[in-house]
Amino acid sequence: MSPKIRWFILVLVFLATGLNFLDRQVLSMTIIKIQDEFGITDVEYGLVNTSFLISYALMFTIGGRLIDRIGGKAGLALSVGVWSVANSLHGVMTNFYHLLAFRFLLGVGEGGCFPGAAKTVYEWFGKKERALANGIAIGGSAIGAVLAPPITILISSQMGWRWSFAIPGLVGIVWVLVWVLVPWRKKQHAGQELKEVEPEPKAAAIPFLKLLKNKEVQIFVLVRFLLDPIFYFLMFWVPKYLNQERGVSFERVGELFWIPFLALGISNIMGGWVSDRLIARGHSVNFARKAVMGVAAFITLVAPLIAWVSSVEVAIFLMAVMMLAHGLWITNYITAISDVFGRHATSTVVGLSGTAGAVSGMVMNPLIGMVIQDYSYGPLWVVSGLMYPIAFVLLAVFIPKIKPVVFDLKEKLERQTAT
Repeated sequence: MSPKIRWFILVLVFLATGLNFLDRQVLSMTIIKIQDEFGITDVEYGLVNTSFLISYALMFTIGGRLIDRIGGKAGLALSVGVWSVANSLHGVMTNFYHLLAFRFLLGVGEGGCFPGAAKTVYEWFGKKERALANGIAIGGSAIGAVLAPPITILISSQMGWRWSFAIPGLVGIVWVLVWVLVPWRKKQHAGQELKEVEPEPKAAAIPFLKLLKNKEVQIFVLVRFLLDPIFYFLMFWVPKYLNQERGVSFERVGELFWIPFLALGISNIMGGWVSDRLIARGHSVNFARKAVMGVAAFITLVAPLIAWVSSVEVAIFLMAVMMLAHGLWITNYITAISDVFGRHATSTVVGLSGTAGAVSGMVMNPLIGMVIQDYSYGPLWVVSGLMYPIAFVLLAVFIPKIKPVVFDLKEKLERQTAT
C-alpha cells in the first residue's frame, strides 16, 4: 500500500468537514426566499434552527460513541451519507414541517463529522504528525464557511434556491462513494512510511459511566462548555454587530465576514504544524499541545479592543486574530483528547465535548441577545477575551500532564509492552 494513501484520506476528511460547514450555512442565506414562498414565520425559523441544534448536540455524543466502535471509515461514511441525503431533501420541501424534519436529520448526520474526523486521524497518524493532520482535517470547516456564501448565491441566482441544497448534497453522496472505495489499513504510525504490520487488537469498549467519572473527560467537556459560546457568538452575531453597531451594509458584511474564517482555516493547520515541530525538536507532547494553546489563550485578550476601535477594518482584523487564536486552540485541544484517550475513546470524548458546547450555545444565545438588547456588545467582547485564559488555567491545573489514561491493568501492561 502506498505511503501516500493516508494523505489522500486526510484530503478527503478535509473535504468532508468543508461540506459539513457549507451545508449547514445554505439555509441561513436562502431563508428569505423560503419564507416568502412558504409563509414561514421568524418563530418557526427559530424552531427549525433549534431542531438542528438538538439533534446535532445529541449525535455528537451518540455518533462519537458509535464511531469508537465501528471505526473512522464506516463512521464518516455513515455521517456524511446521512447529512448529504438530508441536505438534498431540503430541495424538495413544500412546507414548514418538511423543513423541520430535514433540518433535524441534517443535525443527526453532521453531529458525527468531527468525532469521525478525529478517529480517522488517530487511526492513520501518530503523535509526531497528529496535530498537523488534525489541523488539516478540521481546517476544511473554515474553508467551507468561507465558500458557502458565494457558492450559495451563485447557484441560487442561476438555478434557484432548491439547487443550493441539492448540489452540495449530491457532492456529499459522491464523496461517500469515493470514501468507501479507499483501501483501509489501521495502525499506521506517524513519522514512518506505511508498512505492513499485524492488525491492532480490537479496542475494549470503556463503559460510558466510567468515562463520565474520569477527571480528564470532565475537564475536556467543561472547557468546551465554556468556550463554544464564544465561537457561536463570533459566528452568529458578528454580521448583526457590524450592521447595527458599525453601520456596515449587508453587502459589505458579505465582503468582510469571510476574512475571519480564512484566518481560522489557516490557523487550524498552522497550530498543528507548530505543535508537531515542537515534538520533532524533542519537546514532550504535553509541552507542545499546551504551549500552542497557551499562546492562543493569550492572543484572545485582544477581544475587548474590538468594541473600542473606530475603524471597521481594524475591528475585522481583530476578529480575524480572535479566529486565528481559536484555530490554534481547537486543533491542539482535539489532538490532546486523542493523545489522552487514543483508540479506546477519542471519538466518544470529542463527541461529549461537542455536545457540551452545543448545549452551552443553545443556553447562552438567548442570554447573549438579552445582553445586547439591554446593554451593548461591549461586555460580550470582554468575556470573549477572558474565557480562553480561564479555560487554559483549568486545563493546566487539572490535567497537569497530557498522557494516555490508564483505565485498567490490562491496558497498562499493553502500554508498557508498546514502550
